[in-house]
Amino acid sequence: MSTVVVSKHFLGVVCVIGATIAWSTAGFFTLSVSVDTPTVLVWRGIFGIASLLVLLLLREGLQGISGFSQLGVMGWAFASAGAIAVLMNIIALRETSVAHVAIIYATTPFFAAGLGWFFLREHPSRTAIIASVIALGGAVIMIGLGAEGTLFGDALAFLSAIAFAGVIIIARRNPGIPNLPAAILAVVMSTVVAAPFMSDFVVPHDDLPMLAAFGIVNSALGIALFFIGSKHLPAVQTALITALETPLAPFWIWLAFGSVPGLLTLAGGAIVIAAVIWHIVQDTA
Repeated sequence: MSTVVVSKHFLGVVCVIGATIAWSTAGFFTLSVSVDTPTVLVWRGIFGIASLLVLLLLREGLQGISGFSQLGVMGWAFASAGAIAVLMNIIALRETSVAHVAIIYATTPFFAAGLGWFFLREHPSRTAIIASVIALGGAVIMIGLGAEGTLFGDALAFLSAIAFAGVIIIARRNPGIPNLPAAILAVVMSTVVAAPFMSDFVVPHDDLPMLAAFGIVNSALGIALFFIGSKHLPAVQTALITALETPLAPFWIWLAFGSVPGLLTLAGGAIVIAAVIWHIVQDTA
């Protein structure tokens, strides 16, 4: 029995790490295209919805469509929280620095811990609490002392982090939610909200491949891996692993555009990744 539990836990860790890597590309894709933010959201949504529908049909066939009628209140709550998280995140990436958005996500474990305790009665382990405090310290160093970013963009990033903590808790508390239909609904919501504000539906040919990759990798792949993994992990651990987005997001920007984050941003990111790795090692020891 213990072997099965350990293997499921390992699967959860690997899948959530994979989802985090996929999600960490948001800044790269957002800055790689020339169109405005609402247009980015709409085209990302179109490709994300199409990819998730294909995945749903491959996994469950036509009967998977019936999952949309079985979402219930919690399924709609999940989709709404997910849509808010996506909208706030992508807008924040255009309003503040990618490094700020990524490191602000280091606060997600705190929100997840509070919501997990309140709704799930999950008491965070001592190592999870310590790691969360250390991760928050990294965020404070960057936001409180660094010169990058804007207050408006940072505020949107915090709203996104809170909404994402809600996604984690809802998924953990309601494992019976038809996950792919709920994820598709979340992407549909964010796309519909953004559509009235887009400047033009037609986009430059050079941007289309990037927008397609944005929807397939960042949206569909990230969501699919997250759903597989998060059901096997406590809410706080899920949130801590997703905090690995903190150093990964600026890394893609540096790799693609040569934009080097400030020293305090790098220091904050190093603190966050050290806290997450320490917690994972301690938790699996």
